[in-house]
Amino acid sequence: MRIAFLGTPEFALPSLAMLIARGDTLCVFTQPDRPVGRKAVLTPPPVKALALERGVPVLQFEKIRSKDGVAAMEAFAPDLCVTAAFGQLLSAKNLAIPKYGTINVHGSLLPKYRGASPIQSAIIDGEAETGVTTMLTDIGMDTGDILLQARTPIGENETYGELSDRLAILGAGLLSETLDALGAGTLSRTPQDEAAATVCHMLTKEDGRIDCSLPCKAVHDLVRGTNPWPAASALLDGQPLKLWETRRSDASFDVPAGTLIERNGRLFVQCADGALEILSLQASGKKRMDAAAFVRGCPLDGKRLC
Repeated sequence: MRIAFLGTPEFALPSLAMLIARGDTLCVFTQPDRPVGRKAVLTPPPVKALALERGVPVLQFEKIRSKDGVAAMEAFAPDLCVTAAFGQLLSAKNLAIPKYGTINVHGSLLPKYRGASPIQSAIIDGEAETGVTTMLTDIGMDTGDILLQARTPIGENETYGELSDRLAILGAGLLSETLDALGAGTLSRTPQDEAAATVCHMLTKEDGRIDCSLPCKAVHDLVRGTNPWPAASALLDGQPLKLWETRRSDASFDVPAGTLIERNGRLFVQCADGALEILSLQASGKKRMDAAAFVRGCPLDGKRLC
């Protein structure tokens, strides 16, 4: 089978590696190289790097919906398109090219969390379970018919980065099952329940802003749901302070919400219903540090996050 694979970040790598191992004829379509880091080093997307390493041809488009993007897809003439965290919407012309349609690997249990941040949003919202869905892409935003789903619990302290890695592997396995069922003629389609649909937006740095007037669980879920990006942060003495890792605790102090408390080498921040322990944090312009080392060089007891 000729498969056009459309993907960009690390989440797409297990699915691409699985397709390469299957031996199908592949062409990868991905985003352009982007400047990365303070030195703005032009860096290829992870999907491009893996494809070139494995000898798979790569085409890059700022907009796959463009005339050139559509023409390139038509020239490859895929039997099937597979998308995984591609980061662009496909047009009706794109979708009309493959005779078996376009299958998307999405990091949620659709119809919940359609959109750009399904994994982060599930954690931030305090979900106990999530999963991956393979769906037949239509012209809407993650609105196509569901093909297969796989569920998994979310760990109490699991971060966005950790869960994304797990779901990427789970998604590759589910994609393999989906392709096997397609080949066997046993693949069924289930329309999504629009009444149960939720939508999540692409996160910005502002979405990581900590509000300590919320319960401990909500603050903890925000910290882990934005790790590694965009990172949870608050202001300390007017300067940004990132909280990278926290743990719920039984501690509580008679101080205003947002107050930092040092006790026996441990660091806490008071929230609405108790104190959340801070395990690692990062001051502006500094490296990430564990809390015990941080407070040795910068005492925080009694200071307040805002």
